[in-house]
Amino acid sequence: MKYITRNIYKLHVNHEIRNVRSKFTKAAVLKTVKEPLVLEDFKIADKLKEGQLRIAVKYCAVNMSDALICSGLSEIKPLLPCVPGFEIVGEVIESKATNTDDEEEDISVGDRVLVLNKEIMGGFAEECIVDEKDIFGIPSELSYETAVSIGDSYATALIGLARRANLKKDNTILVTAAAGGLGLAAVDIAANMCKAKVIGACRLEKNTSIVRDKGAFISFEIKSPESLCKRILKETDGKGVDVVFDAVGGEIFPSALDCVGHEGKVIVAGFASLQLPQLNINELLRRPSFSLIGVSLNNYRTHSVRIYRQSVKDVLTMCKMGVITPNISETLKLEQVNEALEHFSTDKSSGKILLKIAD
Repeated sequence: MKYITRNIYKLHVNHEIRNVRSKFTKAAVLKTVKEPLVLEDFKIADKLKEGQLRIAVKYCAVNMSDALICSGLSEIKPLLPCVPGFEIVGEVIESKATNTDDEEEDISVGDRVLVLNKEIMGGFAEECIVDEKDIFGIPSELSYETAVSIGDSYATALIGLARRANLKKDNTILVTAAAGGLGLAAVDIAANMCKAKVIGACRLEKNTSIVRDKGAFISFEIKSPESLCKRILKETDGKGVDVVFDAVGGEIFPSALDCVGHEGKVIVAGFASLQLPQLNINELLRRPSFSLIGVSLNNYRTHSVRIYRQSVKDVLTMCKMGVITPNISETLKLEQVNEALEHFSTDKSSGKILLKIAD
């Protein structure tokens, strides 16, 4: 009897261990900020929580926010070691989705999905765990590569331009950092969905043709902050633009403000310069009256999940219809993750940089 009881107890203990043990996945791991990521087997939870799904990752986009986290310059300070990467596509291999929220999709095992996993991250790996709030079905017409290139930047641009700036046909808009992932998304949305007149300002002359191909009627290199305003006033007969979409910040930001016309709008959506824009409030009074608007997709996720989810669905639908098309600059292997991250400090690429995790 004691033998039977002891073995039942051991079976119970083993069952509990199985339920809390971790499994391993091949991943690019951040162990120390400012140090290269290390490719190794990384522990992830074996048991999903309610509302979570497990994804077999196919591709993960590499974004500026990933580079900032790895360099220690981000406001986000994850517990180390961790696996960066939040813009993910892949196949659902396990699910504990509740599907209790009307805004969420009925996602099942085997479905092709796009995930914006900013809270949990984990995309630089063969498998990751995601929250059902952040998962979106991929239309059958779209490839994994296209879907992973459109979620975050295009949804941000859509909210900023269509919802907040109310950009209309024939309005004139200046997009700074126009050759970057977010900048090209803004050019694409403004030119091809809103039918606005787009002026794209780039950090390098070699990228101006890409911006024009995306729909801008004028694109040029920013040779100095002062030259930006002079060029814009020349192109608009001194009136300035109706909307500025700034994705640079830093020393370009004050000059971008000088480009907006009376009762125009300035969208602040990113900091490609890695420098936060500085503004003295009294400077607002010396310029034409304009609206200053900050846009963050992550804040919409927190404060208005309906708009957050609908915006991502909308850009996927527009892409399926051929209205917009993301630009993929380069696709690298997981083993090349550190090379991919370096692109943000060297201006080597324009558009989206992808890591191919699996076939």
